[in-house]
Amino acid sequence: MNVAEKLKNYTPYNEQEEKDKRLILALMENNGKIFTRESAAAHITVSAWVVNKARTKVLMAFHNIYNSWAWIGGHADGETDLLGVAVREAEEESGIKTVVPVFNDIFSVEILTVDGHIKRGEYVSSHLHLNFTYLLEANENEKLTPRAGENSMVAWLTFDEALKKSTEPWFCENIYSKLIKKLNDQV
Repeated sequence: MNVAEKLKNYTPYNEQEEKDKRLILALMENNGKIFTRESAAAHITVSAWVVNKARTKVLMAFHNIYNSWAWIGGHADGETDLLGVAVREAEEESGIKTVVPVFNDIFSVEILTVDGHIKRGEYVSSHLHLNFTYLLEANENEKLTPRAGENSMVAWLTFDEALKKSTEPWFCENIYSKLIKKLNDQV
Protein backbone atom coordinates (compact mmCIF):
# COMPACT_ATOMS: atom_id res chain seq x y z
CA MET A 1 0.00 0.00 0.00
CA ASN A 2 1.47 3.38 -0.97
CA VAL A 3 1.65 6.44 1.31
CA ALA A 4 -1.47 8.09 -0.14
CA GLU A 5 -3.50 4.91 0.41
CA LYS A 6 -2.21 4.58 3.97
CA LEU A 7 -3.17 8.19 4.64
CA LYS A 8 -6.63 7.70 3.10
CA ASN A 9 -7.14 4.74 5.47
CA TYR A 10 -5.87 6.69 8.48
CA THR A 11 -8.56 7.72 11.00
CA PRO A 12 -7.86 11.26 12.27
CA TYR A 13 -7.70 11.73 16.03
CA ASN A 14 -9.06 15.28 16.10
CA GLU A 15 -10.09 18.22 13.91
CA GLN A 16 -6.49 19.28 13.31
CA GLU A 17 -5.65 15.85 11.90
CA GLU A 18 -8.86 15.73 9.84
CA LYS A 19 -8.10 19.04 8.12
CA ASP A 20 -4.37 18.37 7.75
CA LYS A 21 -5.03 14.90 6.28
CA ARG A 22 -7.31 16.42 3.65
CA LEU A 23 -4.77 19.08 2.67
CA ILE A 24 -1.83 16.64 2.61
CA LEU A 25 -3.77 14.31 0.30
CA ALA A 26 -4.60 17.21 -2.03
CA LEU A 27 -0.97 18.35 -2.11
CA MET A 28 0.23 14.78 -2.75
CA GLU A 29 -2.13 14.47 -5.74
CA ASN A 30 -0.86 17.66 -7.34
CA ASN A 31 2.87 17.52 -6.70
CA GLY A 32 5.03 14.69 -8.01
CA LYS A 33 8.07 15.91 -6.07
CA ILE A 34 6.34 16.14 -2.68
CA PHE A 35 8.68 13.48 -1.20
CA THR A 36 11.76 15.63 -1.90
CA ARG A 37 12.94 19.07 -0.88
CA GLU A 38 12.70 20.04 -4.57
CA SER A 39 9.13 20.84 -3.56
CA ALA A 40 10.40 23.87 -1.66
CA ALA A 41 7.03 25.23 -0.46
CA ALA A 42 5.82 21.95 1.09
CA HIS A 43 7.31 18.48 1.36
CA ILE A 44 6.93 15.22 3.26
CA THR A 45 8.69 14.83 6.60
CA VAL A 46 8.60 12.13 9.24
CA SER A 47 8.70 12.33 13.03
CA ALA A 48 9.41 9.64 15.56
CA TRP A 49 7.55 9.75 18.88
CA VAL A 50 9.95 7.42 20.67
CA VAL A 51 8.77 6.16 24.06
CA ASN A 52 10.31 3.85 26.63
CA LYS A 53 8.85 0.39 27.31
CA ALA A 54 6.87 1.67 30.33
CA ARG A 55 5.39 4.47 28.15
CA THR A 56 6.38 7.06 30.79
CA LYS A 57 9.12 8.92 28.89
CA VAL A 58 9.77 10.26 25.41
CA LEU A 59 13.12 10.61 23.64
CA MET A 60 13.77 14.25 22.78
CA ALA A 61 16.69 16.09 21.21
CA PHE A 62 17.86 19.67 21.60
CA HIS A 63 17.68 20.80 17.97
CA ASN A 64 20.26 23.43 17.06
CA ILE A 65 18.23 25.09 14.28
CA TYR A 66 15.13 25.57 16.46
CA ASN A 67 17.10 26.13 19.67
CA SER A 68 14.59 23.92 21.47
CA TRP A 69 13.96 20.44 22.82
CA ALA A 70 11.86 18.64 20.24
CA TRP A 71 10.89 15.26 18.86
CA ILE A 72 13.15 13.42 16.45
CA GLY A 73 12.60 13.26 12.71
CA GLY A 74 13.62 14.34 9.26
CA HIS A 75 12.84 14.71 5.58
CA ALA A 76 11.64 11.82 3.44
CA ASP A 77 14.24 12.81 0.80
CA GLY A 78 12.64 10.63 -1.89
CA GLU A 79 11.88 7.67 0.39
CA THR A 80 8.31 6.37 0.50
CA ASP A 81 8.88 3.87 3.33
CA LEU A 82 8.06 6.51 5.93
CA LEU A 83 8.16 4.10 8.87
CA GLY A 84 11.68 3.13 7.80
CA VAL A 85 12.63 6.82 7.67
CA ALA A 86 11.26 7.32 11.21
CA VAL A 87 13.27 4.40 12.58
CA ARG A 88 16.44 5.52 10.78
CA GLU A 89 16.08 9.13 11.97
CA ALA A 90 15.49 7.98 15.55
CA GLU A 91 18.63 5.86 15.49
CA GLU A 92 20.77 8.50 13.72
CA GLU A 93 19.69 11.43 15.89
CA SER A 94 19.92 9.60 19.22
CA GLY A 95 22.67 7.03 18.79
CA ILE A 96 20.31 4.28 19.96
CA LYS A 97 20.91 1.05 18.04
CA THR A 98 17.52 -0.62 18.47
CA VAL A 99 14.34 1.34 17.81
CA VAL A 100 11.21 -0.67 17.03
CA PRO A 101 7.73 0.34 15.88
CA VAL A 102 4.97 -0.03 18.47
CA PHE A 103 2.80 -0.66 15.43
CA ASN A 104 3.40 -0.14 11.70
CA ASP A 105 0.60 2.34 11.04
CA ILE A 106 0.71 6.12 11.03
CA PHE A 107 0.36 7.43 14.60
CA SER A 108 -0.35 11.07 13.77
CA VAL A 109 -0.41 13.56 10.89
CA GLU A 110 0.18 17.27 10.99
CA ILE A 111 1.18 20.19 8.82
CA LEU A 112 4.00 22.11 10.44
CA THR A 113 5.22 25.58 9.57
CA VAL A 114 8.96 26.10 9.34
CA ASP A 115 10.35 29.62 9.54
CA GLY A 116 13.15 30.66 7.24
CA HIS A 117 16.56 29.72 8.62
CA ILE A 118 20.20 29.11 7.77
CA LYS A 119 21.23 25.48 7.26
CA ARG A 120 24.79 24.53 6.37
CA GLY A 121 25.50 28.17 5.55
CA GLU A 122 22.58 28.52 3.13
CA TYR A 123 19.25 30.29 3.62
CA VAL A 124 16.18 28.03 3.55
CA SER A 125 12.88 29.86 2.89
CA SER A 126 9.85 29.41 5.13
CA HIS A 127 7.85 26.35 4.10
CA LEU A 128 5.52 23.57 5.25
CA HIS A 129 6.37 20.11 6.52
CA LEU A 130 3.64 17.60 5.64
CA ASN A 131 4.44 15.39 8.58
CA PHE A 132 3.75 11.74 9.33
CA THR A 133 4.46 10.64 12.92
CA TYR A 134 5.20 7.05 13.93
CA LEU A 135 5.09 5.63 17.45
CA LEU A 136 8.36 3.87 18.24
CA GLU A 137 9.87 2.23 21.30
CA ALA A 138 13.45 2.03 22.56
CA ASN A 139 15.35 0.97 25.64
CA GLU A 140 15.90 4.02 27.84
CA ASN A 141 19.10 2.49 29.26
CA GLU A 142 20.85 2.41 25.90
CA LYS A 143 23.64 4.98 25.43
CA LEU A 144 22.52 8.27 23.84
CA THR A 145 24.73 10.18 21.40
CA PRO A 146 23.66 13.50 19.84
CA ARG A 147 24.02 13.85 16.07
CA ALA A 148 26.64 16.53 15.53
CA GLY A 149 25.41 19.46 13.48
CA GLU A 150 21.73 18.70 14.10
CA ASN A 151 21.33 18.43 17.85
CA SER A 152 23.54 19.07 20.83
CA MET A 153 21.76 16.94 23.44
CA VAL A 154 19.49 13.88 23.55
CA ALA A 155 17.57 12.78 26.64
CA TRP A 156 14.69 10.73 27.92
CA LEU A 157 12.16 13.14 29.40
CA THR A 158 8.94 12.52 31.26
CA PHE A 159 6.00 13.89 29.32
CA ASP A 160 5.73 16.84 31.73
CA GLU A 161 9.45 17.57 31.35
CA ALA A 162 9.14 17.45 27.56
CA LEU A 163 6.32 19.99 27.62
CA LYS A 164 8.25 22.26 30.01
CA LYS A 165 11.62 22.07 28.22
CA SER A 166 10.36 22.73 24.70
CA THR A 167 10.45 26.44 23.88
CA GLU A 168 7.93 26.04 21.05
CA PRO A 169 4.51 26.75 22.62
CA TRP A 170 2.47 25.80 19.54
CA PHE A 171 4.12 22.38 19.38
CA CYS A 172 3.55 21.81 23.11
CA GLU A 173 -0.11 22.85 23.02
CA ASN A 174 -1.11 21.30 19.70
CA ILE A 175 1.23 18.44 18.85
CA TYR A 176 3.13 17.06 21.85
CA SER A 177 0.05 17.27 24.11
CA LYS A 178 -1.99 15.48 21.44
CA LEU A 179 0.61 12.73 21.10
CA ILE A 180 0.74 12.22 24.87
CA LYS A 181 -3.06 12.08 25.13
CA LYS A 182 -3.30 9.73 22.15
CA LEU A 183 -0.67 7.42 23.65
CA ASN A 184 -2.48 7.41 27.02
CA ASP A 185 -5.78 6.63 25.28
CA GLN A 186 -4.16 3.52 23.77
CA VAL A 187 -2.48 2.19 26.92
